[in-house]
Amino acid sequence: DRITGVFLIPGRAAIHAPLPPGLPAALAEALKSRNITQLYSHQAQAWHAVREGKDVVVVTPTASGKSLCYTLPVLADAMQKQSRALFLFPTKALAQDQVAELLELNRAGKLGVKAFTFDGDTPGDARQAVRLHGEIVVSNPDMLHQAILPHHTKWAQFFENLQYVVIDEIHTYRGVFGSHVANVLRRLERVCAFYGVKPQYILCSATIGNPKAHAEALLGREVHAITESGAPSGDRHVLLWNPPVVNPDLGLRASARSQS
Repeated sequence: DRITGVFLIPGRAAIHAPLPPGLPAALAEALKSRNITQLYSHQAQAWHAVREGKDVVVVTPTASGKSLCYTLPVLADAMQKQSRALFLFPTKALAQDQVAELLELNRAGKLGVKAFTFDGDTPGDARQAVRLHGEIVVSNPDMLHQAILPHHTKWAQFFENLQYVVIDEIHTYRGVFGSHVANVLRRLERVCAFYGVKPQYILCSATIGNPKAHAEALLGREVHAITESGAPSGDRHVLLWNPPVVNPDLGLRASARSQS
């Protein structure tokens, strides 16, 4: 008697696309060693949009393989052109997870791409090595603001070859915090212009209602949105639950949190 409504969100089958022909052979082998022999449609769309030089935002559900949308073009160009990339995550934990995944792919295909985290936990003696040798530097907006942009002359070699800026979890950059991050990105653009580069942006988010408008507000430039996921999903059964009355005199019900 607590259930007041039931409905079903039907699952859907995966929509696949072949591995793109421009993918370096070693990277394709690394993917195959992890049982990835084809891409989901949104991953292939992201690859082609990035290859066309567009700034891209990918907004698909959790666990739909968003990380490959930026990992593949970044690794391909690091291998072929020795380009550099800056990855920004809102938390250290997410950054460390991403570096672990990059290193695993790196080992699987012996790609030779150097990826490092650069955050508050990076020891002082390791920071110079990251600046000089990091092809993919994984950090967060606070470190970009406090430790990278004010000391950009120490990062000259990195900025001169910076081709990609990846910003994940962009739905967290909203309100006052989002405004701060948007301004930090404007500073990043000015520093890049000083070194004569104009990096491409690849943005990712969990499903939000206004991905294109949000991404364009964050960057201040036009962004191509990819919102149709090719990943499979199972049926989801949704039950609407009405918590029981715990105080009839005041008409108070039990909290939804304690009930769930």
